Amino acid sequence: MEELILRDSVQSAIEGKTSEANEAPKAQSSVVDEKLRKELESIPDKMAFKIGEVADLLDVKTYVLRYWETEFDALNPRKSASNQRMYSRKDVETSFLIKKLLYRDRFSIEGARKALKSLKEEVKEQKEWDQVADRYGKAISELENLIETIDAAKVHYI
Repeated sequence: MEELILRDSVQSAIEGKTSEANEAPKAQSSVVDEKLRKELESIPDKMAFKIGEVADLLDVKTYVLRYWETEFDALNPRKSASNQRMYSRKDVETSFLIKKLLYRDRFSIEGARKALKSLKEEVKEQKEWDQVADRYGKAISELENLIETIDAAKVHYI
């Protein structure tokens, strides 16, 4: 579940989603900036990445990625049959986010963990608001349809 939440937050950042007038305000996290958004957009469209490819994309050494795996639960690449790490796109996006927190924002490991947790909570809350707004929109639509049906029925009986 946490993986989906983080992935949604990063995807929202890529798409630059903003709130509409009738929706709850979108979470405004300072974690995702324009530079990170561009880095995320530059990720090749692939299903899986080897650790060396991810290291090249992030301009870090492979041992750094292996260390991050031990420190951040959100970074959890799968292993292939030959025991090689295979990073999903979500893992690559998470790696970019971790790099930004550690290198550009100068967070400690613990601070970066807390920032990731906070971001996940923001996205979870935003998802809940989006669901409420969606249900509200559907209810309004159903009421409008009901009003139209009643108005049409009035014409026939009046």
